[in-house]
Amino acid sequence: MHYFIGLDNGGTSTKAAVFDSTGKELGSCGVSTASLTPKPGYVERDMEEMWQANCRVVKGALEKTGVSPEDVAGIGISGHGKGLYLWGKDDRPLRNGIISTDNRAWRYPLEWKKDGTEDQVFEISCQHIMACQPVALLAWLRDHEPEHYGNIRWIFECKDYIRFRLTGEAKAERTDYSGANLLNLKTGDYDPKLLELFGLKEIEDALPPLCNATEIAGVVTKEAAELTGLKAGTPVIGGMFDINACAIGSGVMDPDQVCMIAGTWSINEYIRREPVLDGKVLMNSLFALPGYYLIEESSPTSAGNFEWFIRQLLPEAKEQAEAAGKSIYDLVDRWVEEIPPTVFVPTFLPFLMASNVHPNAKGTLVGLNVSHTRKHIARSIFEGIAFCHRYHFEKLLATRKTPPSVIRLSGGAAHARVWAQMFADVMKVPVETVKAGEVGALGCAIACAAAVGEYPSLDAAVQAMTRVSEVIKPDKRTAQIYDRKYEVYVKALACLDGLWDDMQKLADESD
Repeated sequence: MHYFIGLDNGGTSTKAAVFDSTGKELGSCGVSTASLTPKPGYVERDMEEMWQANCRVVKGALEKTGVSPEDVAGIGISGHGKGLYLWGKDDRPLRNGIISTDNRAWRYPLEWKKDGTEDQVFEISCQHIMACQPVALLAWLRDHEPEHYGNIRWIFECKDYIRFRLTGEAKAERTDYSGANLLNLKTGDYDPKLLELFGLKEIEDALPPLCNATEIAGVVTKEAAELTGLKAGTPVIGGMFDINACAIGSGVMDPDQVCMIAGTWSINEYIRREPVLDGKVLMNSLFALPGYYLIEESSPTSAGNFEWFIRQLLPEAKEQAEAAGKSIYDLVDRWVEEIPPTVFVPTFLPFLMASNVHPNAKGTLVGLNVSHTRKHIARSIFEGIAFCHRYHFEKLLATRKTPPSVIRLSGGAAHARVWAQMFADVMKVPVETVKAGEVGALGCAIACAAAVGEYPSLDAAVQAMTRVSEVIKPDKRTAQIYDRKYEVYVKALACLDGLWDDMQKLADESD
């Protein structure tokens, strides 16, 4: 029996899972990711600690499952897109990595939009510019940390850095770098004109050679084998942008399906044969399945907000639940079920990390009153996150001739029936959840199985290794209630739009 390891580096956790060739998850190991926030809007990660965390979870997954390293046929890595991980000319991490929820470079996309740079960039990359993309962060680094900017050896995305540490080979995988405003989307290769437009021409040599998601991009080195418990020489595939991995793990290989991921980021996506070129969506990028583009609407506005609620406002409830051998998540799910959709709860704007409507928008509860309890706020957070997904979803619908037949849902919302039903009602489309504990890791394992020849194609591996739940159908009457609430949500966005810059000035002055 051959086994495959999927390694998933998210915004808040690092996980490794072991799968057999049928897609069965034998076991996993995960650790919380330590984020550093030296200033408001800055979100960083110690790159050496990050590498050691990856080593621990791989070793832990092997130990937990009892799978022999000799039987591991391959390993694939996914990671959050965007952000920036730099390797220095002294053969060490150059500085802390920058996570995709970082907003320090928010001014650069605004300036590039104002002076016409974005229009020229879109002609090449088919993307709008985001503050968390490497190009904006590199421009910020050039202007604020020139000593680091001048010492860059390699420019990595999250998972490409980990693959580099595993194999010793610096490579840039196309699905990730095509989402970073670094590739010409028509050719699938680097385009020097992009760096010229961003004022980053001098770092062209720091872009690693490109590779594809499902190709073998290196093998585990002897040093990495000692740290991870893997066998030296184990194949490592190119891997992929985590939204690709989740789409593949969800079995989304058909343009008629939409994939939604409720994780740190609100990911809303589908695949098609050509990019959307009228500017109606945030991003087009290359999909892991050759010949397809991934059409994406996203922002760091999803279940990461719920994690903040658990961590900051329910610490004693979490401790009590754990002491009783129960899950805080199950408890909160019951709270939300106790408050029916017809009850008025505050409108929650899930902008604790960043926003999809204004670069400086903040997390907000609108409409709190003295009768509201933590149960009401829990429902507010569930609803606000679902509404933010709908805000993105409506932009995707505008690019399609017909609505999707189904939404494949993964991430935090997929683990709670009450939340999955809410997504179906809010989107007014049937929802299926994925029968996998670690969907992104499964997507990597599927790609591994195809790369090493376990299956003749990626499509065949998906068919053999993915499973979904029964269909959750929208309730028409509840959907009408959520329509009214969504109208209030959108009005709240409009009403507060003029406030955010003034708030940001106060935040800047408090540094």
